Amino acid sequence: MRILHIGDVIGRPGRDVISAELPGLRDRLALDFVILNGENAAGGFGLTRVVANDLFACGVDVLTTGNHWLDQREILSFINDEDRILRPINYPKGTPGRGANLYQTRSGARILVINPMGRVFMDTLDDPFAAVGAELDACPLGEGADAIVVDIHAEATSEKMAMGHFCDGRASLVVGTHSHIPTADAQIFPGGTAYQTDAGATADYDSVIGMEKHEPLQRFTKKISTGRMTPATGPATLCGVFVETDDKTGLAKRISPVRVGGRLIPVVPDL
Repeated sequence: MRILHIGDVIGRPGRDVISAELPGLRDRLALDFVILNGENAAGGFGLTRVVANDLFACGVDVLTTGNHWLDQREILSFINDEDRILRPINYPKGTPGRGANLYQTRSGARILVINPMGRVFMDTLDDPFAAVGAELDACPLGEGADAIVVDIHAEATSEKMAMGHFCDGRASLVVGTHSHIPTADAQIFPGGTAYQTDAGATADYDSVIGMEKHEPLQRFTKKISTGRMTPATGPATLCGVFVETDDKTGLAKRISPVRVGGRLIPVVPDL
């Protein structure tokens, strides 16, 4: 199976590069499934129904989220009914939405997507390792699912890497989101799980992690907030991680970063 995970989409520039580049990438990489972190897709904060539907129309199969999933309160009106949108799995019992779900590709293959959120320098939530472990036990790779992807939305690189090793041999891909900068550590762990600490943001990189530069610079240099941060509006780079799995085991055969458009050096794997 060929899977593309796309990092945090920031506002309209991020959505525009998805619209421009994702259909071609689906064909070029012969993708079976596309996962996109959409928690910053609506104006840089949260997700609306219109934005979600636009991303689905571009070829996205599932939207993951993170700590900004509830910034647009509108999401509460549809997240229970839209199983293609996940919120962090380790929120308390009774929180609207779901944190994991089993999907089917166009060819009939089964893919489990799990969306935990870290706790280091983040909100205090339930244990993400216990939540992910329970899902992996309930739907084992190669038995209940043909592929498993874990989007660990976390601040600390150590917590993301720990999740990768925790899932090694039991998931196809563990990829981090939230930090908005693509890391250079794409690898396959000894047990066969592909891993990258952060997929990066799909955003304008002439920015501060996707946001227009003035406001964060004011906050860093003068300790003064002059207004709400807004997405930078220049050409965006689509950043993500491509993984190809073994059809028999569900483990990774190949992993590669993907970068298309905007300012960053482009990378698209050859098939």
